[in-house]
Amino acid sequence: MNFSFSIENWYALSSGLSNKTDWQLWSKQPNHNWDLPLPKSKKIPMMQARRMSEPSRLAVEVGLELIENENIDLAIFTSRHGELERTYRILSTLNQNTEISPTDFALSVHNTASGLLTIIAKRTIPITSLSASVDSFQQGLLEALTILHKENKRVLLLDFDGKIPDIYQTKIKQVIPAYAIGYILTKGDQISCQSIDKKFMTYQTDLPQSLAFLYAYLNKQPQFTLQGSFQDWQWKIKA
Repeated sequence: MNFSFSIENWYALSSGLSNKTDWQLWSKQPNHNWDLPLPKSKKIPMMQARRMSEPSRLAVEVGLELIENENIDLAIFTSRHGELERTYRILSTLNQNTEISPTDFALSVHNTASGLLTIIAKRTIPITSLSASVDSFQQGLLEALTILHKENKRVLLLDFDGKIPDIYQTKIKQVIPAYAIGYILTKGDQISCQSIDKKFMTYQTDLPQSLAFLYAYLNKQPQFTLQGSFQDWQWKIKA
């Protein structure tokens, strides 16, 4: 499979990384301290931000930043784990035979962040939420292709994840506790990608696909390969 697109804008938030300048520095100094505090919300009303999980709050904040004064034809939210912390809290509560928090129950679904974005932004944007393990970002790109093949269409692709509860740490390796990154995609050939057979060496394997891609994008890496579940993804970025 081969496809291409262009990036009109991007924005990201994570521990100690609250603006594009921070991320540019991160791309040059990869030994980042992921224990730094998460950025505070600037666009989400305080009462709503307090009810959100960390990954959803970051995702909504990134989405609000990117769609402000912009027309978006489709928003795609991708997350490997979604509201895993909240879901684990519900399961633990059930195991203790105590009452579940109504907030946890209402905000435990996978499309929580995407729904909250449209509510807070007061925008009726078509939205898809999906998960595909380590390939979530790549599958989000494939989801965007049918819209991007048309002229003058713009897609918000937003990938995010949160901290993995300790009980799952032996099964899931994740360096970054919480992050959200969004790209506004348009039709074009600035960036191309094709699926390839699994390779022994891939690029920035400690990072989720969306952040490994950002690392290469900011460093103007002309060609690199990202790790997938059953196949890898070979990327090319035009200078």
